[in-house]
Amino acid sequence: MMRGAMKAIAPGKLILSGEHAVVYGRPALAMAVNRHAQAFVLEDGADGTVSFDLADLTGEKGSFTLRALREMHRRTRENYRAFLEGRLGIRDVLHKPIELFEFAFVNVLDGLHLKLGPGVNIRLHSNIPIGCGMGSSAATVMSVLRGLGHYFRIEFRPDWYYKYSLEAENLQHGHASGLDTYVSMHGGCVRFRQGEARSLPLPRLPLYVVNTGTPASTTGEAVAAVAAAVGPKSRIWDEFERTTNAFETALSNADGPAFLSAVRTNHRLLRDIGVVPDRVAEFVAEIEKSGGAAKICGAGAVSGDAGGMLLVAGRRPDPALCAAYGCESLTIRPDPMGVRIV
Repeated sequence: MMRGAMKAIAPGKLILSGEHAVVYGRPALAMAVNRHAQAFVLEDGADGTVSFDLADLTGEKGSFTLRALREMHRRTRENYRAFLEGRLGIRDVLHKPIELFEFAFVNVLDGLHLKLGPGVNIRLHSNIPIGCGMGSSAATVMSVLRGLGHYFRIEFRPDWYYKYSLEAENLQHGHASGLDTYVSMHGGCVRFRQGEARSLPLPRLPLYVVNTGTPASTTGEAVAAVAAAVGPKSRIWDEFERTTNAFETALSNADGPAFLSAVRTNHRLLRDIGVVPDRVAEFVAEIEKSGGAAKICGAGAVSGDAGGMLLVAGRRPDPALCAAYGCESLTIRPDPMGVRIV
């Protein structure tokens, strides 16, 4: 008997404040946005095979036996252990992007002792910009997990979602904070610290987003570079925490001037830890001249001239300014809902 297709969607996210500091146990503010990853899970004809179609994400397609998937899973775990021991760079843990989803699939199947039976086809789509600080990988993995849970008629508990998604995130980011995973799972706006989160009202102040381009460095490389240059004991993380607290107060009170001030302070702290490329800093300086404020809202970059997503506050970015810097202005709204079957 053929099962119907299961479609799960999971939102991307924006970090409003606390990038990098969240890795060191300090708070971060983040919200889910109306850009989504989608996973279609359906029964395939061939027994015991699992097919992945990432045609509009990475262009990859593949069909694998469970034996091949489990061998990849074992090898990837060994690679990640080598990364933790300093013997391998984070870029070398996964050989291809598709392996992230193969790993997540085996995690679910073997972790919950499920039987595959007929083959499974998993098709992935997303309108979340990839590698730009909007939680694309976490949302895509989360949509796969939710779709598989529904396909196998097992309602995952939140701790299962979190565990399996975070294990996959670590393969790309080295030591993921869990923020991307949590926001994509629950939606809304949250204050997140060391795996614990508190829901916040959705922002009432107008927020805008500008894509400065995909960073040349990965999130994992940016985190590793900051760890080497700044380290966990720097007093700058105290300043990040104070700024995040000011951010939260300004958003709660819809206090525009205080919010602009917090955004500007956050931008300067991110520059101090070396994750804002010069071209992006020049763009932010132009926004500030016009009375606005802006900051990166992801890992930023430690090489190249693109920094991923910028959060812009105060006024809508000038299209001419965006064009002059080769940036793209995006329209986003908060998403109050997390991963779900649609």
